[in-house]
Amino acid sequence: MEQWTKELFFQHLNSGKKGAFYLYTPMCGTCQLAGKMLEIVNKTMPDFPLGKADLNYLPDLAETYHIESVPCLLIFHEGEIKEKIYAFHSVTYIYEKLNA
Repeated sequence: MEQWTKELFFQHLNSGKKGAFYLYTPMCGTCQLAGKMLEIVNKTMPDFPLGKADLNYLPDLAETYHIESVPCLLIFHEGEIKEKIYAFHSVTYIYEKLNA
């Protein structure tokens, strides 16, 4: 999973393709676990656009998309945020959400 800038996120969002953007903070233990789960999912879906960013550096993005907490996974398609996931139940759960 590659680190995305805000500009790269918008480039993927505006492509119209399906993808996801993982927002975290480095001191969050739950974020570390969610990140590991996403790394596993990313290995099973290498062509799926999946990026990550430290939300501390994107406060305007947090405000624009009403991010309530971290970890947060923004799932987008056709230029829109389709879903925000805050509870990363399992690798299977995330995989199914990204393939829906």
